Amino acid sequence: MATIKKKDLVDRISKSTETSRSTVKVVIQCFLEEIIAELAKDNRLEFRDFGVFKVKERAARTAQNPKTMEPVHVPPKKTTKFKMGRSMKERLNSRPAE
Repeated sequence: MATIKKKDLVDRISKSTETSRSTVKVVIQCFLEEIIAELAKDNRLEFRDFGVFKVKERAARTAQNPKTMEPVHVPPKKTTKFKMGRSMKERLNSRPAE
């Protein structure tokens, strides 16, 4: 398993679209910022066949400090949930085991 960074994607997209790296980098960064902005508004983002991003609220709870075993209050917080779309699910599940 490899870790692919934004730079790697910029290079690939730049090469395949014959577009400058700087242009691709700006477009990708704008795209990511728009996703964050929409999720910050509690909007659901749907990309057909790719997947859906939505914000979930985690309730407040009481946890336990493992060192002291004392109860600790954990406040409510928001997290992002991603559900794969049909095309992604089919592609990930149809590839041969490595």
